[in-house]
Amino acid sequence: MAFTQKVSRSLLTLALMAALANLAWAHGNVTPQPVDTTGLKALGEIWVTENPYRADKALYDKAVEIGEPGYESNCAACHGLHAVSGGMAPDLRELDAGKAGDEWYIGLTRRGIMRNGVSKMPAYEGTVSQEAMWAIRSYIETRQH
Repeated sequence: MAFTQKVSRSLLTLALMAALANLAWAHGNVTPQPVDTTGLKALGEIWVTENPYRADKALYDKAVEIGEPGYESNCAACHGLHAVSGGMAPDLRELDAGKAGDEWYIGLTRRGIMRNGVSKMPAYEGTVSQEAMWAIRSYIETRQH
């Protein structure tokens, strides 16, 4: 291979790597998408800190059904398809089960994560309803190890 072809390939490889690095740095640059929660019990204005759908199997199953597309449209870009992380963001299958995991999840999901003035995860409160956030949590629970 001629020297100029090697240089051209090297430059192309570097340009591709730079473009991919820019995508990785874009983490957290996600616009929250609303989720249709038709069929779920309305939760009201006061935020709960424990998954309210877990106690009723039929309601929980409906929440999981709603939570899967909600997750895919709001979370998968960073946390991975079907809640399987590719390493860019935490693997949500590792969340603690039950109330401890619920409190952590809802707190961060509502408020987002900022580090050094940079959004690492957008705040979903105000765009994604409480019902949708708990539906997404229900779906994530079905994916846990």
